[in-house]
Amino acid sequence: MATSVWDSKGLLLIDYLPPKTTMNGHYYASLLLKLRDAVKEKRRRMLTRGVWLLQDNAPMHKSMIAQEAVRDCGFVQLDHPAYSPDLAPSDYFLFHNLKSHLRDVRYPDDEVLKEAVKEWLEG
Repeated sequence: MATSVWDSKGLLLIDYLPPKTTMNGHYYASLLLKLRDAVKEKRRRMLTRGVWLLQDNAPMHKSMIAQEAVRDCGFVQLDHPAYSPDLAPSDYFLFHNLKSHLRDVRYPDDEVLKEAVKEWLEG
């Protein structure tokens, strides 16, 4: 499973869930800390102006530890409407195009596949 975070200028962070690991509030909170570090590295001025975080209502996003990490990082959370029938743009456009790009290609191992995904996302 891959988690990708981007802004209007491009990809900020991509993280791959290690095998036999479950995405939960603790793991998601650690991702938010990685995101804060990525913003510091790639978009330093963004932290002073404020980072708005838009995420869906997945249980790991709403967990207490994840909400605390959002506050600790200084992010402003934009709430996704509960039970919204709207798809996130990434669900419709991004991942459909990525899957089409990767279709019918055999990758020798996970690292080569991860690099191909990263190159496509950054392109």
